[in-house]
This record gives sequence, C-alpha cells and structure tokens, in this order.
Amino acid sequence: MDTITKKEERRLLFILGAVIASLALIAIIGFIFLSPPQPIVEGQAEATAIRISGMLPGRVAHIYATEGSHVKAGDTLVHIYSASAEAKLAQAEAMEAAAAAQNKKINAGTRSQVKQSAYDIWQQAIAAKEIAKKTYERMESLYAQDVISEQKRDEALAAYQAAQAAEGAAHSQYTLALEGAQQEDKSSAIAIVDAARGSVKEVESVLNDQYLTAPCDGVIDEVYPNEGELVATGTPIMSLLKNDDMWVTFNVREELLDDLPIGDTISIMIPALNRTKTKAQVFYSRDMGTYAIWRATKASGQWDSRTFMIKARPLEPIDNLRPGMTIIYNPPQK
Repeated sequence: MDTITKKEERRLLFILGAVIASLALIAIIGFIFLSPPQPIVEGQAEATAIRISGMLPGRVAHIYATEGSHVKAGDTLVHIYSASAEAKLAQAEAMEAAAAAQNKKINAGTRSQVKQSAYDIWQQAIAAKEIAKKTYERMESLYAQDVISEQKRDEALAAYQAAQAAEGAAHSQYTLALEGAQQEDKSSAIAIVDAARGSVKEVESVLNDQYLTAPCDGVIDEVYPNEGELVATGTPIMSLLKNDDMWVTFNVREELLDDLPIGDTISIMIPALNRTKTKAQVFYSRDMGTYAIWRATKASGQWDSRTFMIKARPLEPIDNLRPGMTIIYNPPQK
C-alpha cells in the first residue's frame, strides 16, 4: 500500500513538472512570437525636378536629349521653331531700316532744290526792297519840294518797310534751309530709330529662347512632346532631375516623432542597392492634414493619431540612387 502511494506521488510530481515546463515553454514562445512586432516605416527617394519650358510658341523642330540622358548645365535640350516669330523679326528689322533711313535724311539736311528755291525768293525780296527804298527816297525828295502830298510820301515809306520785312523773312527761310531740319525733328527721328532697335532686340531675345538649354547638371526624367508637335508659350517640354539634390521621404504616425527631431541623424536601408545602414539627417517635418489621421475606435479608448511627412537627406552621395526607390527606416526599440 505504501509502495503504491510512493509511485503515485512520483507520477504526480512528474505530471506537475511536465505541466510547469509546458507552461514555461508556452510563456517563452508567447514572449518571442506574440510580442508587438518592431515597426517598419517605408518611404521613397525623391529629387528636385525642374520643368523645362520656353516663352516661344511654335513647333518642336528637334529634341537633343532623350529620357535618361545625363546633361550638363548649358547643354542644348530642344529646338522650337516659330514662323510667326521669324516674321516679326523681319518686320522689326524692316522698321529699323526705314527709321534709320529717315534719320539719315533728316541729318543730311534739306535737299538742294529747296535750298535754291529759298535763295531765289530771298534774292527777289532783296531786289524788291531796293526798288521800294529808291521809290521812298524819291518820294521823300519830292515831298521836301512840296511836289507831292504827305500821304504819298507815307505810302512810299510803308511800302519800303514792308519790303524790308519781306526780305528779312525770305532770308530766315533761306537760313533755315541751309541749316537743315529743326532740332525737334532730329530728336523725333532719333527716338523712332531707338524704338525700332528696341523692337528688334525684343524679338531677338524671344528667338534666342527657341533653343532651350539645361539650367543645371542632371538627368532627363521625362520628355512630353514629340518632334513635330506644336507647343504653346510656357508648355513643359521635359523634366530635369537634379541628382545632386536628393532626399528620402517618410509618412509616420506622430508617436514616432520623438525619434525624428529636425537635425538628428537616422539610419535607413536601401534594399535595391543592398545598403543596410546609410546615415541621413532629418531636415523637414510637416503635418499632412486631417485627411491623414489614424482614427481611434471607441472601444479601444485611444486617441486619434496624425500623420507627419518627414524628409531626410543622406549625409553622403549615394551612387545609383534613383527617385522612387524604396527606403526603409526602423525606429529604435523602446
């Protein structure tokens, strides 16, 4: 009887030990597999994109850079031909030539025929004045001898004075003909020439925009029109990526902002380039608005969590990093 009791005790102890071991194993498994997973934040690489467009409406004559082409600042990217702009340039140049010819004519003075005519009129006025003078002197002598009346003498004097005035006016006209155009006319002609030259320069500056060049080094990301297509003023022709100005962007819940202050350095992964630890510095943080809120359920008793956009720039250039590549950020464990 005692023997059976000892056997049962050993069996009970064995079962109890097995139960305790099973519970311990279950607790360990639960701790390992049932604990909250480490959060992973997925983002992407981005770069500054510059849209290339021009002031000239016209037809795309030739595209010199294709998608994926590496270009340097100043490289010609596209040629836009505009027949209307070429016609405006020809018209402006014709107006400039006409204004210059008119200015030359004014500066050259009055034509010889006009000068000769003014001279002849002046000489006739001189002759008329001499005749009037002699007539007046004869009348004055006759008046002194009481041969004629005072009225006749005065009429002769008036005729002489009128002849003097006419001779003076004729001389002024002749002098004006010799001197050429008045200063006002010359100033007006110069202003017209300057305006015409300004129009030519304006059209030429627009025509210079028919060859669009790269504003900086980069890679052509996308070309929008095809050769031969018509484009309007300001129409984007292609998109240029500045590869020397790249960053990574994440959208995170605000609970993680404590680990992402502006100015701090974080570690990121770039799966496509097999880079597991790359340092980047946070330089931007912004609330994405009410449309990006994690709503808490009433049953959970939690609070709504906003989403923030975080931007970080790699501390060193990364070869072959392209916009759109997946970037992984693992927040530190707490």
